[in-house]
Parts: sequence; structure tokens; C-alpha cells
Amino acid sequence: MPKLIFVNLPVADLPRSMAFYEAVGARNEPSFTDETAACMVFSDTIHVMLLTHDKFRQFTPKQIPDAKRTCQVLLCLSMDSAAEVDAIVARAADAGGTADPGPKQDHGFMYGRSFEDPDGHVWEVMWMDVAAARAAMAEG
Repeated sequence: MPKLIFVNLPVADLPRSMAFYEAVGARNEPSFTDETAACMVFSDTIHVMLLTHDKFRQFTPKQIPDAKRTCQVLLCLSMDSAAEVDAIVARAADAGGTADPGPKQDHGFMYGRSFEDPDGHVWEVMWMDVAAARAAMAEG
């Protein structure tokens, strides 16, 4: 069985966040969703748990940082093409997120952009030609 990842994110407005993540391509898994949390599925192995602040506090005594002012983690999703990278960033901006809070990257064999969700969590999105990347690393 492949390993799964469940990214847990504190969100201020659960319905708004669910709509945002649906707009960028995740689907809601109703069996793990209630009024305090929503499981948003990007793939068979990638799940994002959106948690209200009260729910998030049940898992840690640490203060919840304001992701619009501070950064604790950068998340990255791979895409199958550079066009898909551009498309998800455009959908994120159309759904109330911010496109390209970080610099765009284009190295020929790798292309990346980013978006910020309504709560300030930054997602990097990238495409990479793995064979070309390995060849470039071998040359360097």
C-alpha cells in the first residue's frame, strides 16, 4: 500500500476554504467532513484536512500562526505539464487566492509557480521533466 499524506491546515472559514480547494481541483470526501473539518482529496495519496481553529487546537497546544504574516511551511504539488501549473494557479486566483506570491521558476526542465489560499497558506506547483533534470544535475 502506498504511503498517504494528510496535510492539516487551520482555516478561518471552513465553507470558503472548501470552495477554494474544490476550485483548484480537490474533491471533498464527505465521510471525513463535518462542521469542524473537511477532507479535501487531491489524489489517492494526497489529502488536505481543513480544520477550524477550534478543531486544530485539539491537536496542538501551540499557537496557530497567521499564515498571511508568517510562514511555517511551503507545500508543493507536482503537475503533469507546465500548462497544468498555469491552469491551477489561474483557478486559485479566480477562487479568491493570490497568484504567484513567490517568484516564477522556469529552468527548461522544471517549471514552477505558486498560489496562496484565502488563509495565507502557500502552495508551490511544479512540473519537471525528470530525465532532463537528471541529465542537468549530472552535468553540473
